[in-house]
Amino acid sequence: MIIVWGFKKMQNSRALRRGRYSIEGGHYLITVATRKRYPYFLSFEHACSASKSFYQPRVTLVANTLSYVVMPDHIHWLLQLNGELSEAVRRYKSYVSLGVGERIWQDGFHDRMIRKEEDIKAVARYIVGNPLRAGLVANINHYSFWNAAWL
Repeated sequence: MIIVWGFKKMQNSRALRRGRYSIEGGHYLITVATRKRYPYFLSFEHACSASKSFYQPRVTLVANTLSYVVMPDHIHWLLQLNGELSEAVRRYKSYVSLGVGERIWQDGFHDRMIRKEEDIKAVARYIVGNPLRAGLVANINHYSFWNAAWL
């Protein structure tokens, strides 16, 4: 099902920003930042909560996690959509905030649909490489808060 803001009225469609598509079965790269880019995920417990929340049953109902990385002040998430995009992100953000004990996210999120099947693994490699590029670790095996379905 395709949901396009302004063309088809669907439950919770008002949460979609103008021009955002929510295509079931589509692959999306999502980036969500913390409020004021505060590094909540420098805390081991908070980073664990953010990592586990990708696999909460209510999140997995609407999105299959293919790859993710939890950075100190944001997350990158490669998913295959099973429902509405805004709902998947809303559920994820809610579980993390519950785990941390406060509302930690900026409003909204950035999304990019991955249109070519062959680009999916390249995007996953890009996601996993974020801690290396940020200088957090010299070897990705020394960073705990990432995963990719192909490993």
